[in-house]
Amino acid sequence: MQDFTLDDLRRVMRAAVGVDDSVDLDSDIAATEFTDLGYDSLALLEIVGKIEKEYGTSVPEEAVADLTTPGRLAEYVSGRLNEAVAS
Repeated sequence: MQDFTLDDLRRVMRAAVGVDDSVDLDSDIAATEFTDLGYDSLALLEIVGKIEKEYGTSVPEEAVADLTTPGRLAEYVSGRLNEAVAS
């Protein structure tokens, strides 16, 4: 079983597109909308692209629209990784 945690996502977010100085990614961001964190749709696609490259799993563009918070994205990626391990 391979988990993808919020800490993993924080690292990817910082590496992919950086972070606005006014945003504290180390706080409880799980339920905060990406837009409220300063990440627009293009930034989110960059984050997803980095996740796909690093972790070898895909996040379809249709799913990205529903993954509006870090918690949802981390949970989705973790589920995809676990599906891959189980098959």
